[in-house]
Amino acid sequence: MSGDIPDASPDRHSIRSPTPSYVDPSIPVPVRIVDPSKDLNSYGVGSVDWKERVESWRVKQEKNLIQVTHKYAAEGKGDIEGTGSNGEDLQMADDARLPLSRIVPISPNELNLYRIVIVLRLIILCFFFQYRITHPVWDAYGLWLVSVICEVWFALSWLLDQFPKWYPINRETYLDRLALRYDREGEPSQLAPIDVFVSTVDPLKEPPLITANTVLSILAVDYPVDKVSCYVSDDGSAMLTFEALSETAEFARKWVPFCKKHNIEPRAPEFYFAQKIDYLKDKVQPTFVKERRAMKREYEEFKVRINALVAKAQKIPEEGWTMADGTPWPGNNPRDHPGMIQVFLGHSGGLDTDGNELPRLVYVSREKRPGFQHHKKAGAMNALIRVSAVLTNGAYLLNVDCDHYFNSSKALREAMCFMMDPALGRKTCYVQFPQRFDGIDLHDRYANRNIVFFDINMKGLDGIQGPVYVGTGCCFNRQALYGYDPVLTEADLEPNIIIKNCCGSRKKKDKSYIDSKNRAMKRTESSAPIFNMEDIEEGFEGYEDERSLLMSQKSLEKRFGQSPIFIASTFMTQGGIPPSTNPASLLKEAIHVISCGYEDKTEWGKEIGWIYGSVTEDILTGFKMHARGWISIYCMPLRPCFKGSAPINLSDRLNQVLRWALGSVEILLSRHCPIWYGYNGRLKLLERLAYINTIVYPITSIPLVAYCVLPAICLLTNKFIIPEISNYAGMFFILLFASIFATGILELRWSGVGIEDWWRNEQFWVIGGTSAHLFAVFQGLLKVLAGIDTNFTVTSKATDDEGDFAELCVQVDQPSNPPDHGARDQPSGHSGRSVIRYQQWLPILGSAFWEAFLLNLGDPPPLPFPEGSHGETEPHTDHCHRLVCPPRFHLLAAVGEDRSFHFTYTESSFPGAMRRKLLI
Repeated sequence: MSGDIPDASPDRHSIRSPTPSYVDPSIPVPVRIVDPSKDLNSYGVGSVDWKERVESWRVKQEKNLIQVTHKYAAEGKGDIEGTGSNGEDLQMADDARLPLSRIVPISPNELNLYRIVIVLRLIILCFFFQYRITHPVWDAYGLWLVSVICEVWFALSWLLDQFPKWYPINRETYLDRLALRYDREGEPSQLAPIDVFVSTVDPLKEPPLITANTVLSILAVDYPVDKVSCYVSDDGSAMLTFEALSETAEFARKWVPFCKKHNIEPRAPEFYFAQKIDYLKDKVQPTFVKERRAMKREYEEFKVRINALVAKAQKIPEEGWTMADGTPWPGNNPRDHPGMIQVFLGHSGGLDTDGNELPRLVYVSREKRPGFQHHKKAGAMNALIRVSAVLTNGAYLLNVDCDHYFNSSKALREAMCFMMDPALGRKTCYVQFPQRFDGIDLHDRYANRNIVFFDINMKGLDGIQGPVYVGTGCCFNRQALYGYDPVLTEADLEPNIIIKNCCGSRKKKDKSYIDSKNRAMKRTESSAPIFNMEDIEEGFEGYEDERSLLMSQKSLEKRFGQSPIFIASTFMTQGGIPPSTNPASLLKEAIHVISCGYEDKTEWGKEIGWIYGSVTEDILTGFKMHARGWISIYCMPLRPCFKGSAPINLSDRLNQVLRWALGSVEILLSRHCPIWYGYNGRLKLLERLAYINTIVYPITSIPLVAYCVLPAICLLTNKFIIPEISNYAGMFFILLFASIFATGILELRWSGVGIEDWWRNEQFWVIGGTSAHLFAVFQGLLKVLAGIDTNFTVTSKATDDEGDFAELCVQVDQPSNPPDHGARDQPSGHSGRSVIRYQQWLPILGSAFWEAFLLNLGDPPPLPFPEGSHGETEPHTDHCHRLVCPPRFHLLAAVGEDRSFHFTYTESSFPGAMRRKLLI
């Protein structure tokens, strides 16, 4: 690119009306009033220009009618009376104009009842706090104050979690309409090109066979081969990954045609051949059985070759790895190596066994040098953005982890039903798919599936401004990653419902409203460096005529880096590269854009691409897009589009939860915190609450741990945090618990989540909240405030011979000699029995409900909790985790002697005094 481009005006905003080819049905057609007393020629009805336009329209309609008639006459089909053409073609034309997706509303009866219960629960909660605050316990004021503070925080956490679920929705896509509009048989496909990213680091921890299955499922996807490119990022520069990818490319020449010929699902061979189903169902080809057996043999041989490479890589030579031609492997030092790019399959050179083209497969390992900050996964993703823009420049990007394969070959088409929709596509930054997992034990003891989050919370966010980005299984609009503004309509800039309800509909738009609207149309802190896409398109169309563009070449380089080819690709909103481009020059430029110093003094990681500053770069990246005004879509087809692997033991699971919580704490202490960032943007209030809940939830571990300790302190000090409960107060205690249960039941009802999944989620919330979340808070404070990067890692204690579920065995230690609380007041002759002197049962029920709540928090279910969570690495003599839990008599003993509610126990009351093993 050459020539100077005028700087952009800061007052410009990307607002424009929809394209002429699409008419929004929600916008009323303006009515033009004609005065009969005036000459009709004054309205242009009788003018020459009007007649020419009418005649042009008539000729066009007749031409289309003749084409349709000749088409069906050549096929020997008759015409339908009164139409002059075949009715099916007209019906197809009508279907092509219909929307590509629709919102499936949840039953109003279920949803309205759910909202009513939430409001009632909020009212009951206010009465509860009114009672708690106005009835302090003076003889245990410190304990009472701590309990009230914890309860207030729990209430705030519930509000942040509950209200973003106020508008849950479901969505449905129409793949047949997408094909009619953009991918008609016999015509060139008009589907948008897509670049798929696969990220991997360590092949010894992320098996190459799993990565190979993910790549194979991408290459066999049901999408035009010239529109799909797969980029594999090897951030560990491992020769094992390179060689495994080379073997994968060769096997893909046989696997891809087999998948497309027989239309099998899933198209990852490891998981396809492992299915225990009738694979002959719906298969009409007589050669299917023979070809399937042959393909299975081919895959077994492929696995042998991959496993041989893995076995070879276990022992690293002293001189480092060497390639087949004898030259040293450039990536022998993973922290100091040049950038590497290898195109294994291409649109012109990669053919399968049937002679058909295969999607492009590219290996990428970015340059790394000492002294440079590489930003881990976020930096690797930004390198892939630039490489793909130079080589293929797909209009959309889809990223998956190396262990998340395509479970549905229609995944890309599902995403395009939203991205290529005329109404949604221009303001949709990404389409997020739910995560589903293989290899989890039947009861999902560690809540790996996250069903409550993916099937309840994400549906609720989809009804507001869209779901959060979860790091994998997400299709992006490339323009959104470049920091552009969405194309907003007038309706998008209207005040939100809260302002409308408080201030009215503003039929008369006064000066203050117009000023506020103009301010909303300007770029703000949250939208920099936003560029007006409409102005860019108009300027690019007239670029050859040297019309003025938005910004100078110098400004573009400051934003995107010093790569003219990459900067030129950012203006091509529909993707693609010029056909006359020299492939050798593109590869040279691709090496340049992945150099470790390319991002210096640019906006990469700050406002463009994946955002730096947190180990959970996914949350931060999605938040920045939503703050600019983009929306996101939650696509949840009947058949899961992606499946992956999840931790199968507690150590790995807690390590994963620790990493997520640490990232949230880092965002909380950064300038991008949703509590104070981007208020001048277009982020909706409920969406902001959801993001705040996403980053403050680790803080809940502090009051949770304090609340867990309260019952034990009450027993040791013989002081209690609540006074004597009256009938009036007991009623509110009972109503509060009833509202909690009702909210959960109604939530499960409209979402379809099972009771077991919900219960496992509640269990692990306590386990994670009292362990990993707490460590993440202290680690985040040390890292951000003191600059001390302390790693609290949870090490796995299971050995290979114990199996996958070895850590499910735990040891529970209970005190063999419990303290003798209140024994001096026990009446004789009542060993092992409780004496109740209450004459009113309602206070007893209220107190019992309250103490049950304390019990649920203070005495969680006996799930395994490793002692190595504090960074301890010394091995135990056995492989079972020790868990010290208080005895189960807290419910009765914590009530206290001052209310004549005594519990008498003996040594026989503690059957768990001896150490016992519990298999969960």
